[in-house]
Amino acid sequence: MHLIIFRNCRECRLRLSRSAGNEQRFGERRRRKSRCIVKNSAITVDPGLEGVIVGETALSRVAGEEGRLTYRGYDIADLAANASFEEVAYLLWHGRLPNSSEFADLRGRMAAYRPLPEPLIEALKDVPRDAWPMDVLRSVVSAIALHVPHRADGTHVSDADTAMRLTASSATAVAAWDRLRRGLEPVAPRTDLSHAANFLYMKNGAEPTEAAARALDTYFVLLADHGFNASTFAARVTASTWSDMYAAATAAVATLEGDLHGGAPGKVMKMILDIGTPDRAEAYVRALVDKGGRVMGIGHREYKVRDPRAEPLEVMARTLGESAGTPQWYNVAHTLEEIAVRVLDEKKPGRRLYANVEFYTAPTLYALGIEPDTFTCMFACSRMAGWTAHVMEQMLNNRLIRPQVKYTGLMGLPWVPMKNR
Repeated sequence: MHLIIFRNCRECRLRLSRSAGNEQRFGERRRRKSRCIVKNSAITVDPGLEGVIVGETALSRVAGEEGRLTYRGYDIADLAANASFEEVAYLLWHGRLPNSSEFADLRGRMAAYRPLPEPLIEALKDVPRDAWPMDVLRSVVSAIALHVPHRADGTHVSDADTAMRLTASSATAVAAWDRLRRGLEPVAPRTDLSHAANFLYMKNGAEPTEAAARALDTYFVLLADHGFNASTFAARVTASTWSDMYAAATAAVATLEGDLHGGAPGKVMKMILDIGTPDRAEAYVRALVDKGGRVMGIGHREYKVRDPRAEPLEVMARTLGESAGTPQWYNVAHTLEEIAVRVLDEKKPGRRLYANVEFYTAPTLYALGIEPDTFTCMFACSRMAGWTAHVMEQMLNNRLIRPQVKYTGLMGLPWVPMKNR
């Protein structure tokens, strides 16, 4: 007997999320209750696991139809307006917001983890200056484990302390590499600045304005977690093998690099720079869509309305652009969004494609003086808090993530000796 899966059937989604071994334990009585069992049928495959429930989490809820995102029950709009990144990280790691003494302790411990081990700094100096920033970050995240004591089985402790170390030191690595490839010496982190302000200080060698620090802090809040996205799922799959948090974080960084996940903001900024002025946006979009191209930053697997993170990012992009004397990039982005949504609705009716978080990430980070090829690294600096929280959650009630697959290859081939091939 085989299962045929109906995407909108709750029973089917639950069944697909169980392993074959678990299915047998539920027995014939449970099988008879499902209207979705068909003898001698094939399994319907959902590419990309779209619509398939593969686990549970208490960390964040993505309500795509509503256009709503919550962390541990708190609406993202409230957190973006009121919380610091450190508060949000604590919330994800511990399940509640910190009180004043807990917040002070968190700030102090994260600050203590900011410096990279000296051998890592020296190793970075030997990296080719044209190395891709995400390749550098992925290597550093993995290499940090070399400088932390491991257990007898070779794994490392995977707890909130490790999460703080990875979150603090990954930001230092991004800032250090930004300076090194520009021919500058890394700037040592400070302990009296917030996570966001310290990053800008390490990058630029000068304390940032309050507006710049707040903008980056809000960006970090908005990107800290987002359900079972590809990189988070990669981290949880890695953790489910009983590998440790360093390995899981490395897998997550590697997964984030792709254009279909975290690599889009740099492409969005290139598009904005290529367009140059708002009056050129419509011709650009129509030419791109007509030849089958994708308008980067428009459309999302989950959201069927405008991404709830886009609005605060748009406000920051406009404000920062005006204060930096470069409002044109926000103006191009704003016009581009309006035209892209209209043209895509015209060309692909019913697809419901709107701006996602990556769209206004581009002009926001660009206004902060961050280069487009480093945008995905900034995403990783924020999402490290969520990745590490998911690793801890996975390990609390772990089961190896091992889905089934439908084989489509050849069968019954006869063995052919090498002399006859």
